[in-house]
Amino acid sequence: MFIKRLSVGSLAVNCYIVANEKKEAVIIDPGSQAEDILKIINEHDLNVKYIINTHGHNDHIAANPKLLESTGAELLIHSQDSEFLQNPELNLSFFIGEMGQELKCPNADRLLEDGDTIEIGDLEFKVIHTPGHTPGSICMKLGNILFTGDTIFATGVGRTDFPKGSYQSLRESITKILEFEEDLKICPGHGAETTLNRARKENSYL
Repeated sequence: MFIKRLSVGSLAVNCYIVANEKKEAVIIDPGSQAEDILKIINEHDLNVKYIINTHGHNDHIAANPKLLESTGAELLIHSQDSEFLQNPELNLSFFIGEMGQELKCPNADRLLEDGDTIEIGDLEFKVIHTPGHTPGSICMKLGNILFTGDTIFATGVGRTDFPKGSYQSLRESITKILEFEEDLKICPGHGAETTLNRARKENSYL
């Protein structure tokens, strides 16, 4: 399995490229720097099947249009964040758009729900609905790896003071993640990677 992490955009979002042995790939949270992402795709001769947004904020979706056009991939996002793709106030590009531009992305090709699976060859991502940061925030479990978006970071959690955020929902989502008994590797939307056991000890929000 191939996993590459890039820190993209002014808010340093972690964009992940994950591929199987047949070089079929997904891109998770392409928030900016489409050309840098495409360079890696081309260098490794990857065939991008899906672009997955863990939620609909501008810093996680801004490179969607360019990458969709360049790769022919399908765009996936949770159903409750689908409206964020084309609403500059919800996706925050109205406030934090690069170069002051409001962002309207193409509509999603597939709307995700809790418990769905996303398959590329022998790799299977399980979708875990973790609302709070946004109504449609998701985490994705791939084996012993958990891609958490802006739900949980190494030493913090996602903000809930943006439009449609909910602190109570985030607390419930964190409880759901803490129910995992295995020591998962956490790949968050910002900052350093960690493990679930380490986060239990070092992340005061948990």
